[in-house]
Amino acid sequence: MRRKASLILLAFAVFCAALSPLLRWYAFPRLAKVPAGQYQAMVLEASPATLLDYGTMKARKVDKVTIVQTLKGDVEASEKIERTAGKDVVVWDSLSYIVGPDGKMVSSIPERYIFDAHTQEPVNAPGEMVDGDPVKRRGIEFKWPFLTEKRDYQYFDAQTRRTAPIRYKGTRDFRGVEVYYFEQTVPWTQVAFPKTLPVRGITAQSLAKTGTTRWYTTVRRFWVEPLTGAPVYGEEIHSEELRGGTLLGGREKVTAFAGHVKMREDYIASTVDLVKSNRTLVLLLTSYLPWGFLTLGALLLALSLRLEARARRPREPEPAGDGEPEPVTA
Repeated sequence: MRRKASLILLAFAVFCAALSPLLRWYAFPRLAKVPAGQYQAMVLEASPATLLDYGTMKARKVDKVTIVQTLKGDVEASEKIERTAGKDVVVWDSLSYIVGPDGKMVSSIPERYIFDAHTQEPVNAPGEMVDGDPVKRRGIEFKWPFLTEKRDYQYFDAQTRRTAPIRYKGTRDFRGVEVYYFEQTVPWTQVAFPKTLPVRGITAQSLAKTGTTRWYTTVRRFWVEPLTGAPVYGEEIHSEELRGGTLLGGREKVTAFAGHVKMREDYIASTVDLVKSNRTLVLLLTSYLPWGFLTLGALLLALSLRLEARARRPREPEPAGDGEPEPVTA
């Protein structure tokens, strides 16, 4: 009976030991994915800021500029691309909607970002664009990969349509969450005018005809939770200028926008809570369950060997008596 029980325990031990690496190296890459239909909204503010008045073509100080950024997953488009890509794909339609202190639109820039649901590597497919211009991304954007490493990454900048390194700057604590801090500096670069501008009659084409050009620089900072690859906080020190041409009335340049753009406080709190809950799910697949099954397998193996050893131990002979009693006769 002991030998049969030891064999059953041994089978369970082998099962648990085999399940441990399967969870980490097989199940995790297939289960840890960005949902194709995800919707997310984020509000950032620059307070105070400098903003161009297109009516007078002069820069003015304002109390606040608000950037509303939305990400919406297109499930139908992702399924269509998956048929040829051979992997799980996410299609995000992003919109950066910039609002001045009077509540009126300053600019509206749409993007379509197509990427691998697990690795976050871009998947170049028809429809990928920034502000209506086709692009072919290299590097990540918006989100880091699961199990982010302590190294530099290639990050796509939507304004310049170029990819450049974003540098790992160390490990920090952000509101009780251990994060990796990344920073990227984009030097002054000539960029395209937004296709949607706040003044009727002024378009990117009409501005280009004046010979005036738009230039941009930023210092981009992210605090990234490494297990999920999700930024818990981000900010930019952002500047834009118009330079040259007849539009400026002989001036060399004028500031179009300048400000320190930061996530709004209520969105920071909700993002931290969401990342904490998702972090637990990643830990289950990468640490808690694999190590738990491995430990359980070791315990079951030890118990199986113990039962087997006891089953093989020879039984001790029964002690001999003093002899059979003599028969009693009448």
